[in-house]
Amino acid sequence: MNTFGREFRITSFGESHGPCLGVVIDGCPAGLKLKKEEIQKELDKRKPGASGIASPRKEKDRVEILSGVFEGFTTGAPICLLVWNKDVDSSSYKRIKDLLRPSHADFTNLIKYGGFNDYRGGGRASGRLTVSFVLAGAVAKELLKRLKIRIFAHIVELGGIRAGKKGINSIRRNVYKNPIRCADLKAAEKMRRAIIRARKEGDSLGGIIEGLVLNLPVGLGEPVFDNLDGQISKALFAIPGVKGVEFGAGFSAAKMRGSENNDLFFLKRGRVFTKTNNAGGVLGGISNSMPLVVRVSVKPTPSISRHQLTLNVRKMRMENLKISGRHDACIAPRAVPIIEAMLAITICDFALRAQLLPRVIRHR
Repeated sequence: MNTFGREFRITSFGESHGPCLGVVIDGCPAGLKLKKEEIQKELDKRKPGASGIASPRKEKDRVEILSGVFEGFTTGAPICLLVWNKDVDSSSYKRIKDLLRPSHADFTNLIKYGGFNDYRGGGRASGRLTVSFVLAGAVAKELLKRLKIRIFAHIVELGGIRAGKKGINSIRRNVYKNPIRCADLKAAEKMRRAIIRARKEGDSLGGIIEGLVLNLPVGLGEPVFDNLDGQISKALFAIPGVKGVEFGAGFSAAKMRGSENNDLFFLKRGRVFTKTNNAGGVLGGISNSMPLVVRVSVKPTPSISRHQLTLNVRKMRMENLKISGRHDACIAPRAVPIIEAMLAITICDFALRAQLLPRVIRHR
């Protein structure tokens, strides 16, 4: 399905090499002041920079608002946002359309859609479709500002290089000032060099992104099947290349004793907090007032320029494959704003379910 959410519902459309990509948002309250410039600012975070580590595909990605906004405010009607694909080159895909690219969705899409799927650039399985996620996330972020909920993401590991722990001020200040999207600037430079080295060797790298949500109210989440961490995981796994999600201590909790993993409660100024946050801000599928902490594993870009042996599905024989075209040697840095967007979309949906946001925003 291409729709996510119950109260704040998004429907993504478009393909990597199609005419356009976009999103329809249904359920956004009326009266939200929405500027095209604020949406564009979020979209620009996703674009490849001039650092030499990202795809040379240069899409302007200028957002157009087709519906749901009138005189600068949302109307309550479905909001349609799109960007046009301009810098498209499908020639390299036509040459290899019968060769199954390793670790891509070519084979599964071929079988599921009987060969009618758009194979160019991966079609709907391309990271390009995350444009629609960022568009919707920009609207969700504007709504969450009313609740003073803040969302951040940053690279904590890339190619086996780990960043040092940084506070929220460093994350806010540094992440979008470097192409790696890492708050540890020394580690970011090491990561940048590792990406360039992998690219020269015709290879790619993966990474780990940490997402942080601050000022979450207690009680967001609808157990048992619509729990907060479960729905966030569902949203994050919609991002192509994501292979793992953990909250708080995550898999490290399996190595702890209960006395180490338990987050002890205490009272501060009439509010309940925990001394540690191994739960990552979620207990029983419900937010517990602590910062929500989630880490996302992103696999190495599967489109590499090394020779690989694969199957030609038309001739049903093994052939040599060398992928050309314009690809990121590491997609993790460009996924940072996408992680933020998916967190915002999911939390906005739960905030509307909990009636923390009104259906009509009144302005004095």
